[in-house]
Amino acid sequence: MKHTITLAKKSTAYWTYHESTKPVIIMIHGFRGTHHGLQRIVDELSQFHIIVPDLPGFGESEPLTSHDLESYVSWLHEFIKSLNLSEPPVLLGHSFGSIITSHYATEYPDTITRLILVNPIGAPALKGPRGVMTRLAILYYWLGRALPEKASHAWLSTPLIVKIMSVTMAKSRDKTMLRYIHDQHLQHFSTFANPTVVAEAFTTSVSHDVREVASHIKIPTLLIAGEKDDITALPKQHELHDALPSSELVVIPGVGHLIHYETAREAAQAIETFIAR
Repeated sequence: MKHTITLAKKSTAYWTYHESTKPVIIMIHGFRGTHHGLQRIVDELSQFHIIVPDLPGFGESEPLTSHDLESYVSWLHEFIKSLNLSEPPVLLGHSFGSIITSHYATEYPDTITRLILVNPIGAPALKGPRGVMTRLAILYYWLGRALPEKASHAWLSTPLIVKIMSVTMAKSRDKTMLRYIHDQHLQHFSTFANPTVVAEAFTTSVSHDVREVASHIKIPTLLIAGEKDDITALPKQHELHDALPSSELVVIPGVGHLIHYETAREAAQAIETFIAR
């Protein structure tokens, strides 16, 4: 069910699922995504009450004044407070969402019970296996911001570029799954408010990582990593696990940075086990 709420004069759209059950899991999607991207995991977790907002400036949520990490964390704090939940929720972040939620957990640990990071950004993006691609992406988004708005939106929404992103990240060889992934990206990767939002959010995504705050996260934390993740390589995920005082690491074989699409069932099983303990 869709809802909207006004935070600091800006509208945030969010969706609730399985509302009659507990505990509550709040999920934060990745860069350029929307709540749609987490749907497959949501569907596998019918025994939980799940809440998934569109990040400000993406999907159906209005943009913030700025889209740096501090602004996203402040927005998330206001969003969680506005829900007036009877008990603190579990907080989950995928990819870019892992950066936002991990930094949130260091600032507001008493407002959540557990932290789940799916495909966590555990090391600086420029130093990862796809460091060269990240540098090309920096140029891509810089050009997007430099162009006039109409041309910029067309540039950032070019289907070919979106398809390249999709092909680069997907590891599945199943043709049905690949069609689904490409369709999802083509439908939802370009539903941003304006090019400035995308450029600011991208800068935030490559300027921070979970490792920055790992030693300060004291609540139980689950890391769900892909064996073939090109954004944060598996050895770095193990280093992140070692840096987190109270963490578990689940590695899903054969998948990269698209766990939320390709191996949603396996991710859900890890989440169920973690919360049950």
